[in-house]
Amino acid sequence: MIEAVRTLQEQMESQGYITDQAIATTVYLAMALRKPVLIEGQAGVGKTEIAKVLSRMLETDLIRLQCYEGLDANTALYEWNYPKQMLRIKMGEGLAQSVAETEQVIFSEAFLLKRPLLQAITYPDKAPVLLIDEIDRADEEFEAFLLEVLSDFQVTVPELGTIRASHRPYVVLTSNRTRELSDALRRRCLYLWIDYPSFEKEVRIATSRVPGINERLAKQICAFMEVVRQIRLMKTPGVAETLDWGMALMALHRDELDPETVDQTLGCVFKDNRDILKLRGGAASLIVSEISRTPEDQLATCSTSIAQRLQKELSPAEL
Repeated sequence: MIEAVRTLQEQMESQGYITDQAIATTVYLAMALRKPVLIEGQAGVGKTEIAKVLSRMLETDLIRLQCYEGLDANTALYEWNYPKQMLRIKMGEGLAQSVAETEQVIFSEAFLLKRPLLQAITYPDKAPVLLIDEIDRADEEFEAFLLEVLSDFQVTVPELGTIRASHRPYVVLTSNRTRELSDALRRRCLYLWIDYPSFEKEVRIATSRVPGINERLAKQICAFMEVVRQIRLMKTPGVAETLDWGMALMALHRDELDPETVDQTLGCVFKDNRDILKLRGGAASLIVSEISRTPEDQLATCSTSIAQRLQKELSPAEL
């Protein structure tokens, strides 16, 4: 099995997803056992990307259900095409069809609008990847409905009967932990927590995903990120922001950090104005100054000392 996990890890990295053995092992087991995998972690650490990579590796379609407050079973499962049904009813009246005949026609699969869950269950050729994104944003009632689908991979449409999956989909659920999920849902899934990456891993991600970036700039960006993640912020930046910032700096033809450019591009890193105001000027300049004077081979270990210096030299209002 160790060899199989290593092979899977190599396949994921060939698809541009820099991973580690814990992630590769969980993905391997989810594929082997055909169990859903629940992935939790902070926003922007690569949870959703795992489903995308899995679909590319398996050469199958990705079916995505984006969860939100108020999402109900019909929206996620199916709806009837009411305009098409009304048109068919009028046509039936012209053909003098009986009510029973009309009902049989309009409540057939031709008038069914399949939403993501039903699409995944009825996928014709091979098992797709079903991504249930940000399940924590959905209501508890929807979560309870989802339990039946994940247990048996079948749904009941009253007018058509029970529909069972001919190809059991691979299922990935993601959560940002905005609310606690039920124990019943957790029991049905393998569990994976993805934290912010280590310095070395984030540098690998940046150099592989940002075209043309040099290693020193990648290391400076990742060191900056490690420092600001130790500061109390409204929205802590994730790996997605690291990549956005790296691409922005490449577009500006920068090969190292400088205070002026960092101040001008803080909007690539922070998505709340209070965080930008906190870092702009003194705090950002101090971080960049310390990173710039740190030897490249020591950037991996400088974040804690820089964060401590920030706390000493800047006022609590600035931090």
